[in-house]
Amino acid sequence: MNFWETITGSDLTREWKAFEAQAAALPDDYRAAWEQIKVNLFPHGDFTGRSLLPILDSALGLLEETAADEQSIHDVLGDDIPGFCAALAGGEGARTYRDRWREQLNKNVAKKLSRLGG
Repeated sequence: MNFWETITGSDLTREWKAFEAQAAALPDDYRAAWEQIKVNLFPHGDFTGRSLLPILDSALGLLEETAADEQSIHDVLGDDIPGFCAALAGGEGARTYRDRWREQLNKNVAKKLSRLGG
């Protein structure tokens, strides 16, 4: 990955297209689970989503392998896809981008208030 690809995000576009092409080959119930996995993992990523690529790659690999073994999606992921995604992202209570932005905002406000009061 070169500097230009990083700045423009063209490397991410290539990765996403590859993910979606792989997911299109999955059975319908697996594709539906893939969509839910993406939705539930996005809040745990950074601004660009670049930090999620290895996690999504692994999740898609799991779906591909279990689909090839003809296992039921329910047997693979269970009933709790959001819980599965939280575990992938670092466990229950893992920080999301909203948490990080909220912390930064609170630090900035505290800094401004300390300048006014002191």
